[in-house]
Amino acid sequence: MAISCSMQGFPLQSAFHTAAFPPALRSFFFFLVPQQTAAFHFIASEMFLLTRTSTAIKIKTQGLTSFVAPTIVWMSLLYLGGHSKNNRKSVVKMSATEVSSSRISNESFAIKPPEHPTYDLKGIIKLALEEDAGDRGDVTCKATIPFDMVVEAYFLAKEDGIIAGIALAEMIFHEVDPSLKVEWCKNDGDFVDKGLQFGKVHGRAHNIVVAERVVLNFMQRMSGIATLTKAMANAAYPAYILETRKTAPALRLVDKWAVLIGGGRNHRMGLFDMVMIKDNHISAAGGVTGALKAVDLYLEQNSVQMEVEVETRTLEEVEEVLHYSSQTKTSLTRIMLDNMVVPLPNGDVDISMLKEAVQLINGRYETEASGNVTLDTVNKIGQSGVTYISSGSLTHSVKALDISLKIDTELALKVGRRTGRA
Repeated sequence: MAISCSMQGFPLQSAFHTAAFPPALRSFFFFLVPQQTAAFHFIASEMFLLTRTSTAIKIKTQGLTSFVAPTIVWMSLLYLGGHSKNNRKSVVKMSATEVSSSRISNESFAIKPPEHPTYDLKGIIKLALEEDAGDRGDVTCKATIPFDMVVEAYFLAKEDGIIAGIALAEMIFHEVDPSLKVEWCKNDGDFVDKGLQFGKVHGRAHNIVVAERVVLNFMQRMSGIATLTKAMANAAYPAYILETRKTAPALRLVDKWAVLIGGGRNHRMGLFDMVMIKDNHISAAGGVTGALKAVDLYLEQNSVQMEVEVETRTLEEVEEVLHYSSQTKTSLTRIMLDNMVVPLPNGDVDISMLKEAVQLINGRYETEASGNVTLDTVNKIGQSGVTYISSGSLTHSVKALDISLKIDTELALKVGRRTGRA
């Protein structure tokens, strides 16, 4: 069953029916440029983008008369004077950067992104679009695609895997052009077979192509992460699979969202939401006990409550942590067992040290295995009794899932013939 994810657009004509456009001005424009003509749609779309822009000049749809009135007249005359069938040098502006904020709510997502107090997902989308558009927009689109052409394009899975990034793709399309209509036959987290057309987008060809690469870059990376996560999560059972902070710069939330979609769990989001005492902290504090004492004191003095994890690299360090916690009230919640999975020459792993550490801890704290975790070793590690298994490979060196977005050529040719362009 198709899952409709269509977006609510803003009719082009609506750009001219606000308080910013008095009746006399509207009458003049409609007299100059009749509705339902290419000229009308060109200028209407331009003004639609202007009225919805807030990035560059912070204009709103109210109180625009002094700015918009001469602009409409100028654009009308410009189009009538310079846009003949054989003269299309001034092409419709790409809406790749300066558009309205997305109205899509996180509540509508099949799998919600993880929470972060400062991460600006919409800002990341805008940056991705802006780096692609530069200061000229899509010059190839301007040269090759009629500005008013409406087409349909479909998403194609070119290999098997777990699809991820559908909700993010909707946000990107909506950022580029809120009138684009997107439909899916799959949800984030669903398996797709090679050759499956799992979604489609309908609307202006210009804006579909402008959004294409950014949408695919996100979806391919997220789907690759989700696909590997699903495989590792299944193999790790009954332990839970976690990612790490080894994510692409500025894509922390996106990468961790993909892990959730793939059936994994999130480790700490950043430096702010969990105390994690690692080797450098231990060295600077003079040892495991010194680091734990310093953390407990800091949390008490600042009246802060949060999870605390300490890294251990030997069974002696595990025993030291357990001795400290038996003598002192501590905020410790989890013990990391780092590199206690020992690779063997035959490609297998020895987990005897890991199992002994788990037995020492005996359920008093959560446990996390880290180091030498791969798809080949994770099943054996999962049988050791640890609570969690963390793997940086989920995000730092993931293979993207091959996905494409193709315009329906037959439909495009029909449009071309109907308009005399093919």
